[in-house]
Amino acid sequence: MSDAATVPTHCPYCALQCGMSLRPTGTPELPAEVVERSDFPVNRGALCGKGRTAPSVLSSRVRLTEPLVRRPDTGALEPASWEEALAAVADGLRRTRADHGPDAVGVFGGGGLTNEKAYTLGKFARVVLGTSQIDYNGRFCMSSAAAAHQRAFGLDRGLPFPLEDIPKTGCVVLVGSNLAETMPPALRYLTELRENGGKLVVVDPRRTRTAEQADLHLAPRPGTDLALALGMLHLVVAEGRVDEAFVEERTDGWEGARAGAMSHWPEQVERITGVSVPQLREAVAMFCDAENAMVLTARGPEQQSKGTDTVGAWINLCLATGRAGRPLSGYGCLTGQGNGQGGREHGQKADQLPGYRKLDDPAARAHVAGVWGVAPESLPGPGRSAYELLDALGGEIKALLLMGSNPVVSAPRAAHVEGRLRSLDFLAVADVVLSETAELADVVLPVTQWAEETGTMTNLEGRVLLRRRALTAPAGVRSDLEVLHGLAGLLGREKGFPTDPEEVFDELRRASAGGPADYAGISYRRIEEEQGVFWPCPGPEHAGTPRLFLDRFATADGRARFVPVVHRAAAEETDAEYPVVLTTGRVVSQYQSGAQTRRVDELNAAAPGPFVELHPRLAERLGVTEGEELAVVSRRGRAVAPARITASIRPDTVFMPFHWYGEGRANTLVNPALDPVSRMPEFKVCAVRLERVPTAGPERVPTAGPERVPTAGPERVPTAGPERVPTAGRTSRRSR
Repeated sequence: MSDAATVPTHCPYCALQCGMSLRPTGTPELPAEVVERSDFPVNRGALCGKGRTAPSVLSSRVRLTEPLVRRPDTGALEPASWEEALAAVADGLRRTRADHGPDAVGVFGGGGLTNEKAYTLGKFARVVLGTSQIDYNGRFCMSSAAAAHQRAFGLDRGLPFPLEDIPKTGCVVLVGSNLAETMPPALRYLTELRENGGKLVVVDPRRTRTAEQADLHLAPRPGTDLALALGMLHLVVAEGRVDEAFVEERTDGWEGARAGAMSHWPEQVERITGVSVPQLREAVAMFCDAENAMVLTARGPEQQSKGTDTVGAWINLCLATGRAGRPLSGYGCLTGQGNGQGGREHGQKADQLPGYRKLDDPAARAHVAGVWGVAPESLPGPGRSAYELLDALGGEIKALLLMGSNPVVSAPRAAHVEGRLRSLDFLAVADVVLSETAELADVVLPVTQWAEETGTMTNLEGRVLLRRRALTAPAGVRSDLEVLHGLAGLLGREKGFPTDPEEVFDELRRASAGGPADYAGISYRRIEEEQGVFWPCPGPEHAGTPRLFLDRFATADGRARFVPVVHRAAAEETDAEYPVVLTTGRVVSQYQSGAQTRRVDELNAAAPGPFVELHPRLAERLGVTEGEELAVVSRRGRAVAPARITASIRPDTVFMPFHWYGEGRANTLVNPALDPVSRMPEFKVCAVRLERVPTAGPERVPTAGPERVPTAGPERVPTAGPERVPTAGRTSRRSR
């Protein structure tokens, strides 16, 4: 490849997977530059700041370029050869299995792994390690929507229609999403919707940049989205707006759902949510008066201990009004992580096999075992969900292999999770940078990044895309597939773990064939020629499925299911001791745990650190001024960040972004209460109190509350550059 070559690929961040091209520069400081790619239909050339600056993380200044092994004599992570590092990982996993059994070994994956890597990781856990203990951070992304999709429609795909349909509908109700900051190139679809005469209703406790674009902004108290949806459905029934023909012909279970909605009259819903009855009526009118309409949800309603029921209530609203299974109408979920969709379809989720097959289904086990060349009975059963797995570390789970995730920052009750990671007998991390989680490992394996490897991703529409390798990785870096191949060989499985991604994808196609997420007809060639292929695609002659459910739903009888739901309180309500609601989210210039974006100077300049957003009335009551350090305290810990005072948030609510480690770590505070169906933690609502912080004195030292695990030396504040890599002089992880 010449330096002048331009390679079409996709952004490494969110689930839009925006098209871009890369031009290698030949310089280690910035190995490639981004070139606009206007031919890709999702973003049509538009990119956010994260996408434009993505090559910065390829720099040898910020990324890992050689394996690290923790030396027992110094307790420090020090450079090692690949042979030594892989042998150490294999020995740690083998020893744990021998001493405590296969389920004492855990595997934790990431929503940014390609389909090939997610598939191979799931296969490695079940075939090589024989463990049931595998899950991934995508459980924290859209698992509630996935569960609600399955209950109502029989199939989970984030959007059952392509993004291009959104501007053509008549009304969009956007619930708990701030597209302007989380997926900026997607905002154009809402702008075009309004330019075409459509209406936009945004449901969010904050008046975000997205809410400012809305025809109607509803600002419910966090944790009350379920009541809001039920109140709207109540009005649909009361005003005679139910599509009786659709309900009769294409659904089951309406009477139960109707009864649940009728017990939530508008005035009651106003008291619960803070949204006035006139606003409720206006939202229902906008939604129902349009010929076609959609409901789109994101993490706001989903990251709750009742997230599955909350999404189910919005689906019930769509079904009752005939806004599902028809062109330009329907319910959809805006997946967050880059491969949050494909990552769970192919086997790194605790209860699933490739193709979205259920692990406890004998026919599914037999099919996948046949592809893998193992006996069906050798495959372990379902394991723990993500938070439950992390909570079991150091107890029943003694060793962990972690790929592409940073739970020290991203997990709920993060100080507790950090303590669990520290208590492990053995921790191995494969990542592109030395994240806060990698710093705790016994072995760190440096792996290739998006621009240095070929592989497929599945975006939020269910469009399977191809990333092509544009650069050669540094000499000391290997791909995740090579890591798993090497470990499998050392653990006695020399065959079945190829390193060529196209070979892995062809096996994935066979494993998924006949399953709900059927990729059998998708090939690298087709993806390139067709700008991506929508699953399900059961054969090479099949065109793919951009729009689901137009003829029938994916249930046994083809009918959608109403699920009766009623409002219930959050797992943790406010009280006299903790009188304020905390909700969390993202900012435009950082991404997820910030492990990569916090190493980009331009992004750090725009979003240098955490903050606490609060209403002027609340600030006045506390005597807090703009920029003053403010402590936010929950039952799980304490975080400190500067106050940001704005009238765009409810007076009873504060907001913190969750991208940072250190004293401003928002996820120290959040409640790990789990949804009973999806096992989604309640990130979006917990009870807190606010405390002013003296400008000097010892009061500021404890930053995570009673669960914080002490660390040796000063607080480790993440910094960009090579100074983070050497760790000599640190005490061993297990002795801290």
